Amino acid sequence: KIDDMSPKKEKKGSTMGEVVTREYTVNLHKRLHGIGFKYRAPRAIKEVKKFAEKQMGTPDIRIDTRLNKHLWSQGVRGVPFRIRVRLARLRNEDEDSVHKLYTLVTHVNVATFKGLQTENVETSS
Repeated sequence: KIDDMSPKKEKKGSTMGEVVTREYTVNLHKRLHGIGFKYRAPRAIKEVKKFAEKQMGTPDIRIDTRLNKHLWSQGVRGVPFRIRVRLARLRNEDEDSVHKLYTLVTHVNVATFKGLQTENVETSS
């Protein structure tokens, strides 16, 4: 049983160091259920950060200003039910930073969320 576990752990450690970009759909509606009106948009930001940290495994998450604007576009109460985001795990240019990688979260504009799945995005670099 221990032999089964070790290759998985080894693989996960190696993939975490890679620079990768993926597109996800985040269902904010379920994450904000029961949250008071005045806390919804700020909580939405926190939930997107939490989602990005879980998916990419980097504690340093940076939210793009356009994504922030989109989340706040309908006011503090009317956060969009779903949002399509691009999570890019990038190398940290700061030499004095504790973390080698950070995640940049950007907004992807889509007409409809129907049939969308998580996709790997080919990086241009």
